[in-house]
Amino acid sequence: MIFPVESQSRVRTAPALPLTTRLGPVHIAVTSRDQALAIWRDVVGLELIAEAGNELNLGAGGKVLIVLETGAVRPVVQRTTGLYHVAIHVPRRTDMAQFAIRALQRNVRIAPTDHLVSEAIYLWDLDGNGIEITFETPWRGTLGDPESGSYATAADGRPHSGREPIDLQQMLDELGPSPALEAQMPAGTRIGHVHVHVNDLHQAMEFYRDGIGFGGLFIIKSFGMGDVGLDYTPHAVAFNVWAGPNAARAPAGSAGLRWFTIVVPDESALDDVRARLTAHHFAFGEIGGGIEARDPSGNLVKVVTA
Repeated sequence: MIFPVESQSRVRTAPALPLTTRLGPVHIAVTSRDQALAIWRDVVGLELIAEAGNELNLGAGGKVLIVLETGAVRPVVQRTTGLYHVAIHVPRRTDMAQFAIRALQRNVRIAPTDHLVSEAIYLWDLDGNGIEITFETPWRGTLGDPESGSYATAADGRPHSGREPIDLQQMLDELGPSPALEAQMPAGTRIGHVHVHVNDLHQAMEFYRDGIGFGGLFIIKSFGMGDVGLDYTPHAVAFNVWAGPNAARAPAGSAGLRWFTIVVPDESALDDVRARLTAHHFAFGEIGGGIEARDPSGNLVKVVTA
């Protein structure tokens, strides 16, 4: 998806990554096993697939999506770079409704938000790690010029702010009068996007677009946010400067993002990433099955083959 607006002409590019590229497991540090599972398993609805040492592998349909690393000595430190949220995309709107019920039953604060091309419910684990549950709705409208007053337009032509509240009761009504409540997310649930704190939008765009190879979507200077993606709505990686332009990396031992994974289809695609990073002077290192690199704000990304 490329935004059809001239004001973003210097930002917009087609993806250089193959369109079969996807996001793999996201590794997140937490302070407490039990407190983490109380949110990620019991509310979000991820299955505890495996546990070894200090790693909890959680996912859906037997596929690992989130790896929680216990042993952090402090919660997320505010005004640092790192994770803003990880977005877990569900295949059906009723899956969001089931999640909302699990949260409401446990008195967990949630923030349901309508972005027009997607619906999202936000929450945080007990260490302050951000989570977004997303259902994609691209047929409901289109995104426009993010620097103008018309951020989005609904299919019927009405303007849309992209930040309107969801009618949660209407969503819950889709489950019917006597729903069978579900404890877990279904197969087909996936990591849809990762949103990180950075301290410079243009440097982040150069890394994720020109180095890694995502398509440039937009930079909203007035909002302090940028987006890159592939061919699906809304994005694959988002970044913002809401932690402040001088945000530093979190102190060692803090809860928060360890790294996120980008899975390319084959070694040829991985070689292309190596070449782009080299051409744009971004350092990277070799790891088993791929490479790792830090964006200019210190967020660690691992690019591996499928």
